[in-house]
Amino acid sequence: MAFVVTEKCIMCKHTNCVSVCPVDCFHEGPNFLAINTDECIDCGLCAPECPVSAIQSDDALPEEQRRHYLLLNRELAQAWPNISEIKSPLPDAEKWANVESKLHLLQR
Repeated sequence: MAFVVTEKCIMCKHTNCVSVCPVDCFHEGPNFLAINTDECIDCGLCAPECPVSAIQSDDALPEEQRRHYLLLNRELAQAWPNISEIKSPLPDAEKWANVESKLHLLQR
């Protein structure tokens, strides 16, 4: 079991979660964060820190979403640099916070 970042993070990219991660498993892309699911120790500290509830336990997701987000997070974490310090969210984060179906906006 691991935690994953879901599409709610897209276009927001709040980084409150990275400062509480004891194993520094977050990776930063242009408009999304990803968790290295192989390094995540399932502590759950990151999830309540996300103001848009983008971080979920993989076992709390429906099976299709679970597989998709595990693979997506794993792939992007391998490609993107590690992040361990808080940064400002994206400029329009508030505008995008409650927008649904943002996966097509993910920048790799």
